[in-house]
Amino acid sequence: MLESDGALTQKDLIERTTLPSRTVRYAIGRLRDVGILSVRFYIPDARQSLYGLKAAPEGVVSTTPA
Repeated sequence: MLESDGALTQKDLIERTTLPSRTVRYAIGRLRDVGILSVRFYIPDARQSLYGLKAAPEGVVSTTPA
């Protein structure tokens, strides 16, 4: 979802994936732990964060088809 749609809030991820909020929170935590996820402030609502994928390190090839 983040790869195709760009950065999203947790609320947006829950709505678009139709996954339970607990599952999305768990996935966000795991992705942050392994360093794949970037987190920034969401200006329209400071209570939320904006989650996106970090840029792939040089030499790493994307797994998405062109």
